[in-house]
Amino acid sequence: MADQKFDPIAHAETMRAQGYWLECTVDAFLARAVAKFPEKTAVIAYRDDHCRVQPIARLSYLELSARVSRAAGSLMALGVGRGDIVAVQLPNWWEFIVIALAAGRVGAVVNPLMPIFRERELGFMLSHSEAKLLVIPKMFRGFDHEAMILSMRERLPKLRYVAVVDGLGPESFNDMWLKDGASDLAFGETEGLRPDELAVLMFTSGTTGEPKGVMHSCNTLLACLTSLTERFRLANDEVLLCCSPMGHMSGFAAMFLQSIFLGGTLVLQDLWSASKGVAIMKAERVTHTAASTPFLADICEVVDHGAPRPDHMRTFLCAGAPIPPVLIERALKSLGIPVSSLWGMTESLTSTLTEPERATEKSSSSDGRAVAGVDVKVVDNEGNVLPVGQTGSLMVRGAQMFLGYFRRPDLQTFDAAGWFDSGDLAYADSEGYIRINGRTKDVLIRGGENVPVFEIEALLYKHPALAEVAIVGYPDARLGERSCAFVVLRAESMFDLASAQAYMAECHVAKQYWPERVEVLEALPRTPSGKIQKYVLRELALEGHA
Repeated sequence: MADQKFDPIAHAETMRAQGYWLECTVDAFLARAVAKFPEKTAVIAYRDDHCRVQPIARLSYLELSARVSRAAGSLMALGVGRGDIVAVQLPNWWEFIVIALAAGRVGAVVNPLMPIFRERELGFMLSHSEAKLLVIPKMFRGFDHEAMILSMRERLPKLRYVAVVDGLGPESFNDMWLKDGASDLAFGETEGLRPDELAVLMFTSGTTGEPKGVMHSCNTLLACLTSLTERFRLANDEVLLCCSPMGHMSGFAAMFLQSIFLGGTLVLQDLWSASKGVAIMKAERVTHTAASTPFLADICEVVDHGAPRPDHMRTFLCAGAPIPPVLIERALKSLGIPVSSLWGMTESLTSTLTEPERATEKSSSSDGRAVAGVDVKVVDNEGNVLPVGQTGSLMVRGAQMFLGYFRRPDLQTFDAAGWFDSGDLAYADSEGYIRINGRTKDVLIRGGENVPVFEIEALLYKHPALAEVAIVGYPDARLGERSCAFVVLRAESMFDLASAQAYMAECHVAKQYWPERVEVLEALPRTPSGKIQKYVLRELALEGHA
């Protein structure tokens, strides 16, 4: 249980008094941008299914505002309002932005969902949140999302509406958007979200059997955007490339919300292609982006093989996993930009960040120092702060911290002083820069995506051929880590990688979570008390990889 001595009201008062909570909403910043830059381009949308490096839409702030007003009116006509959950499982399309902003205008909560989620993950998330409306694409990457949801509707009694982008039936997004009886709902015509109310619900990958719904308010989100703006010295002339999915905080907060906050221009790329991404960066004069190391490696590779250098790029925020030092050097040489390392969580957003002016020196050896409004410390098992260079548990607190886990008051959050145990191991240097040095949570990170090890192991245990299962990560130059499943077979059974892949597909598990190697052992290494020695398995996986 969370420590009952933590006082969220006192915490909120402190954040306001110190100026970290702006007592404002994202919708208010949209209104400010419309007033200051009505004809400025707000959103440029590229879609891979159009097979050309040409945008399908360019929306000025005035045009974006008009679409948000119409969508907000349609939501209200449907009866979607304060406290209702609006789930959005869209790629990086302009419709995502419109519905997310419209939800806030009517006081609803937006729940971004990754397009990779299938029946298993999506069913849990929609049921747990009791989403009232779900917005999906008809098709994306050859997968029929509409057919998937149709097969699930009977199991989702709280889901009253589905809006299908590119759909043709009565649930098409356009029909929802142009709902009969709806009228435009402009900024200020309804109360909308309050700054300290739940605004965004985002699920983490499950590490203890199921995902957790992380709750953020406009105050916590805007505290993050303020700290990023200050650390990167961002201005309203920024052109931000959103190639990271908006189903993650890197795409949703650090790109989409950041652009609205600045009054900048947001460029959307829905399906990552390095060659197209670099061409877009060049054509749109992109100045800033946030992505994980595989994106950065791909960009360097394309430029090194002759693609025009995106010479307007000034800053690159790299998150999701430690950045290999050689990639820092390569980016500076190939792209001419400093790469800033970041550590954060869905729960704590951007917590530590390397400033661009020290990126060449610090990004290869650290994950940054605490941003404004955030405190971090490294402690031992008794909670004592450890000396420089000693590894311990990384604790975090401050203005960007989440409100708690949705409908899970039983899960631990903050101690009496507001500290949150990140579950990561780290050490600090003499200047306060921290370095992640392992994880106490059993998670591996593949391409910036947390793989829910416990959940996949539990699923594999149900396979009739398997007696024991343990999954560990092994290093990969591009993705950071890949997944290896060590298995013990039942008598007269067979199991290999093809078997694992077929079973994952049968269970409707997102492909990013599938094991990429299978190793058969006679027995799993265990401690005298019976616990699996995963460090031994990691060594075996490393030897096999080498």
